[in-house]
Amino acid sequence: MKNKFVFAGLVAAGAAGLQSSFAEDAGLVSPKFWNVSGSLRGFYDDNYNIANSGATKKGSAGGELVPTITINQPFRQTDINIRYTYGLYYYQDRQDLNLNAIDQTHQADVWLDHAFSERWKAQIKDTFTVGSMPELISPTTGTTYRIQGDNIANHATLGLDTEWTRLLSTAIHYGNGIFDYQKGGATALDFLPTAPPSQLMVKGAGGGLVTSGLPVAGSGKSPANYAGALNRLEQSIGLDLKWNVQPNTVAFVGYEFSWVNYTADAPIAAYRLSPLSNQYFIYHSADRDNVSHYAYLGLEHSFSTSVSGSVRGGASFTDSYNDPLHPNTSFAPYADMSLSYSYSPGSYIQLGFTHDINATDVATVSSSGHLTQYTETSVLYASINHRITQKLSGSLIGRFQDSSYVGGSADNNSDQDYNVGVSLRYEINRHFSLESGYNYDDLIGASALSGRSYQRNRLYLGLAANF
Repeated sequence: MKNKFVFAGLVAAGAAGLQSSFAEDAGLVSPKFWNVSGSLRGFYDDNYNIANSGATKKGSAGGELVPTITINQPFRQTDINIRYTYGLYYYQDRQDLNLNAIDQTHQADVWLDHAFSERWKAQIKDTFTVGSMPELISPTTGTTYRIQGDNIANHATLGLDTEWTRLLSTAIHYGNGIFDYQKGGATALDFLPTAPPSQLMVKGAGGGLVTSGLPVAGSGKSPANYAGALNRLEQSIGLDLKWNVQPNTVAFVGYEFSWVNYTADAPIAAYRLSPLSNQYFIYHSADRDNVSHYAYLGLEHSFSTSVSGSVRGGASFTDSYNDPLHPNTSFAPYADMSLSYSYSPGSYIQLGFTHDINATDVATVSSSGHLTQYTETSVLYASINHRITQKLSGSLIGRFQDSSYVGGSADNNSDQDYNVGVSLRYEINRHFSLESGYNYDDLIGASALSGRSYQRNRLYLGLAANF
């Protein structure tokens, strides 16, 4: 489920962001064998570091160039689509500060559909991304800052649909997500009060005690780096049993098993064993490994040729088995709902809601020694695309995300993230168009965590081309 949840977040966050070209639906490909498109924009971003306040909050004018190449090759039983998007972003403020003024992003998408027969069909989808923008890499983790370096994310899904009878069919699906952040280098000493190195000792590689030879006070807690907290491998495998209730209605019941392995092998938090002790237990990345079981019911229905929707709901059972001090299990609701309505040519409305658990960059420890394991996150999104005239069209996109922390000092506290985007596009001719837009982002951080809240405003104006 996590891969589906992340993909929905990518679409919603990307569409509301400056880099909206990354949010295009994977199915919207050119009927030609090849297609080249791109945009050239000038922009102003009043918080490009996505920072809370102070010296790290910087505004800048800049420019972006985002070309895309798409290859679409149909065969007799197989369709192959490949798309590559490159992003080049220039920030005048960083140039003035004698810093690297350029950000670069890369995204490669591959889709393959193959029909073994009329009843057996397979699909493969993969998205590989390299960049420094948190909304591009993993938008549902609560990561609030621009992360320098070539950070990597890969989302892959494989599916096999089988029609056993006219009424009964099955869908087997496998998901794989890989996340690798460059920002690393934390040691156990980074999570402790200051003490002479000669009087500190670490025991154990995957979690252990650190003893200070000096009396110390305070919690010893500090934020984990992104590599330690977020580098991971997510996998899932599931089966849906589908029943064609009516020609336009499909009901299904499904089960999925998922597992998450954190791969950085780095310290992420420290827990002081008692107020009178100078011994700390050091939590490591793998201490947040978990497995989950999902069970759900669903319905897909086409109300008409212009209105369709789907809903699936159930529950997940998660086992945080690798926590060395407090292994625990928990239940959470699971939901994924969407509705689309095409009310005229070039005009449509989309609504959706998702609820699931997902990874977080926050790794804190409560006074009882419980570690933040993940967040339970709800996302509500909506978009309106309207063709105002034959050449002028506009869009309005909104997204709200509520992420509640599970475990740690912020247990049951939540972040609220609001995103709104509005844009206009004027078609000069069939190859060129003018586009402008405004995006607003507002994160209200959990009260138990300081420095996470931020606001961000972005304006852009540019030229788009399509060949």
